[in-house]
Amino acid sequence: MQIDFYCPRWGSEHVGWPQFAAQVKQAGFVGVEVFPLGDKPNNTDMVEVLSDAGLSYILLHAELQEGNDFNRYKQALERNLYALLDYQNRYAKPQFIVSQTGREYYSRAQMAECFAICDRISRESSVRIIQETHRNKWSFAAHVVKDYLERFPDLELALDFSHWVCVSESYLEDQDDAIDLAIKHGRHLHARVGFPEGPQVTDPRASENEIALVHHLAWWDRWIAHLKEAGAERATITPEFGPYPYMHYSPFTTNPLASQWEINCWMMWLLKTRYAS
Repeated sequence: MQIDFYCPRWGSEHVGWPQFAAQVKQAGFVGVEVFPLGDKPNNTDMVEVLSDAGLSYILLHAELQEGNDFNRYKQALERNLYALLDYQNRYAKPQFIVSQTGREYYSRAQMAECFAICDRISRESSVRIIQETHRNKWSFAAHVVKDYLERFPDLELALDFSHWVCVSESYLEDQDDAIDLAIKHGRHLHARVGFPEGPQVTDPRASENEIALVHHLAWWDRWIAHLKEAGAERATITPEFGPYPYMHYSPFTTNPLASQWEINCWMMWLLKTRYAS
């Protein structure tokens, strides 16, 4: 099974696309995962640059501004997904869209409407839209997602266990059934390491964060094993350690405690080596 690693654009928005694409290519990633609507004026040449560099791309969707008005949110969800699809016009299609859909306080009936919008647009465009497990979205906690997956068995997930660790304030030791079901629905992985008091450890290379890393590696191992057993030909992983405020600053400064770029590259090579066989 081939495993493709994608680099997050998040945290590197200050770097121009030609320079960023060259860095990504040199580091060993096959592509970029990006939320282009967050900085739309500076992303007009994004797909052209990536295509010229031989890099593929994954698109991200998120919408918070309209969350308190459900009808306006549905309109924004549809508008944003179509806007994302505009990026594929003359160049390669995205691998898929990762969507942070809805809000944590929406009812299941409301979320069913959101899922229907995603499904319709996915069918129209032939671009898969998968749902990210994320705080303040419908998928904010392991037990909630388990219930949704039992009610909506066609949902596909972008797995990010770091959020669930933070929300549960635990390493989910007593929710293994929920983890197992999510793994079976997982189509993409965000490889970030969380801990019970937050969604991102200071540095996964540090010995004090070993316990958190070991828990996440065990979940990721199970996901890779499931894909292999299911006969999947390819897996996609984005090491997604983020900048401030995910990456804390030293007190009274704006100096990050570690290098986001170095950590994401380190995580990619750790997993490349781990899953080389």
